[in-house]
Amino acid sequence: MTGARIRGGRDSDAEGFIRLIGECWADYPGCILDVDGELPELRALATYFGRDGGALWAAEQDGQVVGMAATRPMQQDAAWEICKVYVAKACRGTGLAHDLLGTAEAHARTGGAQRLVLWTDTRFEAAHRFYEKRGYVRQGSIRILDDISNSLEFRYAKPVAGLVVEALDAAAAASAERRLSDLLIACVASGASLTWLPPLVPAVAQAYWKQVSSQVALGKAVLLVAWLDGELVGTVQLGLDMPENAPHRAELSKLMVDPHCWRRGVGRALMRRAEQAARGIGRSLLVLDTRLGTAAEALYRELGWVEVGTIPGFELGPDRAPADAVFFWKAIR
Repeated sequence: MTGARIRGGRDSDAEGFIRLIGECWADYPGCILDVDGELPELRALATYFGRDGGALWAAEQDGQVVGMAATRPMQQDAAWEICKVYVAKACRGTGLAHDLLGTAEAHARTGGAQRLVLWTDTRFEAAHRFYEKRGYVRQGSIRILDDISNSLEFRYAKPVAGLVVEALDAAAAASAERRLSDLLIACVASGASLTWLPPLVPAVAQAYWKQVSSQVALGKAVLLVAWLDGELVGTVQLGLDMPENAPHRAELSKLMVDPHCWRRGVGRALMRRAEQAARGIGRSLLVLDTRLGTAAEALYRELGWVEVGTIPGFELGPDRAPADAVFFWKAIR
């Protein structure tokens, strides 16, 4: 753990902020920090964010600025922007970046944020992994900046208030692969009926989600994910690649909820949203299956799914013993 202290940022931190950002940008060829020509606000950054109704923080260690983060309200959709998240190289991997981002997120939520948005240079791959771990997904087009660094930026976003379920496009699905892999591993470890047996290794989980992203890109699947108070905690899919004589049908699969969030309505919200999505694209008949005796089975029955029947020994349970599977269908009107 780092010994850095997070405090409110001040205009007098300008020298430290400029040094920190310059050192971070120096890791990437072609990234040039021209303060007076392109980023003069760095000379008085606390005033800059305060004027917009936002806030700024600095992480200080031994009298030096070793981290920073900021947030400010946007002008639409009750969204707030996360800005200027930087951590000195010596403090990376200590949890400081998570603490800074968490501080900014909490402030935005207190200010009424329903959604958080941020922009990050396409070259900052370590930052992408960090934000994706925190439940952010890519949304929208790449932003082109007219600057001397020839910057291109990805837009990341996530809902942060309550329980929200959204469909991901191909870019968002690809950016969610790491977090969804962690979710899949946790659900398999908990004994869920999900094709794999525990322990599921990360490489297998990651390969699976890359396949799903490809299916989404090809229009062969709909991927829904759920956030609970800003944390990505659940997912379900609609398989659309049906035979020519069954264009009205879809297969619902891979319902997952983080074990830490069971019994909080996440699975129910995912199922209802999946039915809405199916209706919206003209699919009127859904089918699924699960291992007999699971919590998922009870949920499907509660939501009005109709049992077709049970196949004995259809799959192996987490103990490697044969387990029965029950099949369901539901008409969507």
